[in-house]
Amino acid sequence: MKPSLASTLVKTTLTHTVTYFLTGLAALALLGYADKYADPAVSILMRQTTDPLVAAGPLFQVVRGALFGIVVFLLRDLVLDRKHGWLTLWVVLVIVGVISPFGAAPASIEGMIYTTLPLWFHIIGLPEILLQSLLLAGIATWWINHPQNKWLGWLMGVVFVIILLLGTAGVLAGLGILQARV
Repeated sequence: MKPSLASTLVKTTLTHTVTYFLTGLAALALLGYADKYADPAVSILMRQTTDPLVAAGPLFQVVRGALFGIVVFLLRDLVLDRKHGWLTLWVVLVIVGVISPFGAAPASIEGMIYTTLPLWFHIIGLPEILLQSLLLAGIATWWINHPQNKWLGWLMGVVFVIILLLGTAGVLAGLGILQARV
């Protein structure tokens, strides 16, 4: 049975949001993004990790995940129910979304040519981006191809809600509306 558009959108959205948040959190901790984003050569372009909009980032991933879901649905004959369909999706994501997007994004060919960001900044984020896109492609295609595995839906759903709550709390704290009481 072919997956519906709604099922593909939901599964891809949840998978993207969860993998985006978890890989981003790991990269923030392991790669020292707070210090790197404060570098004068980078801070003119990138918001600081304490900015309320950065805390809101996971909330916006719902929209991006749905957009990715549309792509997965449109490419379903190439990426779903195929032995290496996840790999096809990952290569598309990496080529179109990372290395060669239409804008001058960090880590892209255009970004390296047209921005004044130092080369180290383009390279430092690549492991995070490549891992997250790999997890998105692998988990989303597996989940869509195996709808009988309800445990993954529950796990993704619970983690997704936690991420949205944490993102909302981060925004409220960044705006000074929510304050920790000690």
